[in-house]
This record gives sequence, C-alpha cells and structure tokens, in this order.
Amino acid sequence: MSPGGVPTEKARPTASPVRRLLTGAAGLWVAFALVHLVLAAINLFDDVHLPFGDVDSVYRYWMDYAAEHGVLVGIDTSWVYPVGALLPMGLAYVLGSGPYPVVWLVLVTLLDAVALAVVARRSSTAAWWWVAFLAALGPIAVGRIDSITVPLAIIGLLWLGSRPALAGALLALGAWIKVWPAALVVAALLAVRGRVRVLLGAAVLSIVLLASALLLGSGANVFGFIFEQGDRGLQLEAPVSGWWLWGAVLGIGDSRVYFARSILTYQVLGDGSAVVAGLMTPLLVLVVAAILLLAIRALRRDASAEVLLAPLSLALVVAMIAINKVGSPQFYGWLAAPLVLALVTRSAGVMRYSIPVLGIALLTQVIYPWTYSYLVAADPLAAALLTARNLALVVVLILLVQQLWSIGSRAGQNGTERRESTVAQLEEV
Repeated sequence: MSPGGVPTEKARPTASPVRRLLTGAAGLWVAFALVHLVLAAINLFDDVHLPFGDVDSVYRYWMDYAAEHGVLVGIDTSWVYPVGALLPMGLAYVLGSGPYPVVWLVLVTLLDAVALAVVARRSSTAAWWWVAFLAALGPIAVGRIDSITVPLAIIGLLWLGSRPALAGALLALGAWIKVWPAALVVAALLAVRGRVRVLLGAAVLSIVLLASALLLGSGANVFGFIFEQGDRGLQLEAPVSGWWLWGAVLGIGDSRVYFARSILTYQVLGDGSAVVAGLMTPLLVLVVAAILLLAIRALRRDASAEVLLAPLSLALVVAMIAINKVGSPQFYGWLAAPLVLALVTRSAGVMRYSIPVLGIALLTQVIYPWTYSYLVAADPLAAALLTARNLALVVVLILLVQQLWSIGSRAGQNGTERRESTVAQLEEV
C-alpha cells in the first residue's frame, strides 16, 4: 500500500543468474554449443561405430579424386546426389584433405547457428526444441549431406511470409543438394500467398545452378541422380524392409541381410524383395499425389494457407521417409524443418507431434550408430527397436493424412455456413 492509500503492484522476484542462464538466450546458445561439441567429438573420435564414415571417407574421397585426377562427380561422371551437393563438399575441402572432417563440422555448425538465430527471434520454444532434436538424433545430425539441407529448409520455411523469393531460392538450393526439400517447395507453392515470388526464387536459383554445371561440361550427368537410385534394393532400415528383416531374424525362407558394396549400405534380400523394391518409387509418387490432392481439396474449400502449410509440409516429408525403399538414419533429420515451422506458427494440430518426433529421433540414434552392428546381424532386440521406430513413423503419417482430410472437411463446412449466411442476408434485404 502506497502512503496515499493506493495499492501498488507487487514486485516480481528477480530471477537468479543461474535461472536466467538456463532459460534465456545465453542458455540456449550454451546448449547449442555443447550439443555440437559432443556430436563433433563422437564423429571425430569414435573408431568403433564410425558414424562419420560418409564424410571422412566417401565425401573426402570424391574431393581427393577430383583434386588428383581432375574428375569431378556430378560433372564428369553420373552421381547419386544432385549437382548442388558439390557446393558444401567443395567448401569443406577449402583447406585440403587433412582437415576435411573438421572443416565439415565447422560448416554445419555455422549453418545451424544461423538457422537457430532465425528460429530464436521468433520462438524460444521452437529453438530449444530443435537443439533437443539435434541431441536426440545424435552424431548423424551433423555427419551427412542432409546436415546442410536441414538448416536451409528451416530458414526457407520461416522466411516464406517475409522473404518469399529468398525462401524459394533457399529451398531450391536444398533440393539441388539433397532432393527432399523439393517437397517443401511444392507445399509452399500450394499453401503460401506469395507463391509466385517463391517460384521465381526457386527458378532463378535452379537456372543459375544448372547453367553453371552445364558450362563446366556436365551434360546429361547433371540429371544422373534421378537414375542412380533406380536399381537400389530394399535398404535395411526402411519400413518396408521389416518383413524380410524379421524373416532373417527368425530364419524364415531365404530372407537375409547383406552388404551391397556398389552403394556401401546394408540391404535385405528374400522372396519378393526385388519386386517390392521396384514398386516402392511408384507407390511413393502415388502417396505424395494423394497428399497433394487432399491439400488442393482443402484449399478449394477455403482452408487457410496458414493452417495448411505446417501439416502439409510434415505429411510430405514423413511420406518421403516412410514410403521409401531407402531408409537411411539421416533422413529423420528432415523432420525438424516442418516441426520447427509448426512450433513457431503455433500450429496446434502439428505441434502435438513434437514430442513423438523427439522419441523417433532418439530411437534412430539408438539404432544408428549404437546398435547398428547388432541390427545387421539380425539381432531380435535391435530389429524390435527398428520396427518400433518405423511403426511410430507410419502412425504419424496416417494421423497427418487424417488431419489434412479434416482440415478440408472443416473448411467446407465453414464455407457452406458463410454462403448460407450471405444468402440469408440477401433474402432479408
């Protein structure tokens, strides 16, 4: 009570320095640094599980070969990746072969830091969630080419409203590094008002990149990545491979796990596996088309673009992982981009997946790298962990499809109600 008898506002207790550190911006950046240091240390020094094998051996080999022989993958030869992947791989080679792994980790950390700064300006919850997601996913989160595309996708999605042309260019750049961000470009073209500028940014970036590759003499090799995936079998970790994995675990028929030396990965083989492998890409196209039709249905029924973008983005990304004959653990890093978007925009229908996706990421880390040697040996516990992770992902996909249907149905009802109200008002007049 003030001397004049007027009630005064009760003073709020001042947060302790430790609490401010743990919950404020400083704490976020400390956590970010610690997570990246730990993941970097695992990648650099784990000589048992070798989680950094792609960067340390494969990417560096490609750059070494180009430096020594003048033959560049994607330009002089066909390649499994789009030609844009040469940009980060080449940047990491700027100091030569020796420090290549360290430079790669620095490059990924800098990109992640830029993305975190963009996210933190909009939502501390989303920023903390992403740091937790990186920790849950483990060393693979910074140890593959996908580690470059995820921060590009996060920034691109968050800039769709304010900088649509630049957002389109960033998402297109991600797609020319590793195809999956193309799904986010499609989602943006459907669900964002500035779609023309998004398309313009994506088109300009694509033209510049393609023209550069053609000037370097790539010819048809620039599109080689489209055909390189065609002959692959069923990768061990893919959800569809579960039937043959459990056949190998239980000793049923001729099912087995084997190492495909041509593509340096483990696959499953057994009765019918080749046929199913051939059907998976057409099936993925059909599922993606069905998801896009649900989105178009919702838009035609006057669904809000803001409501549609996050669930559509997540549904497309989940489908690209779940309905795929390739099941690499780094694919699960893609889930971060649409989830960060949902947390920033407070998309209630998608935010609910944030905790389950953290669980999916953690299971992915347990599977790779920590129990992978047991999995390739068809150990039943390792197979059970993988099956649980894959089933959780499929459930998320089913729920997202239901959500997109529901968005269209609610929008249709609201549109009918608005039209009926307008007719009633006209009749009264």
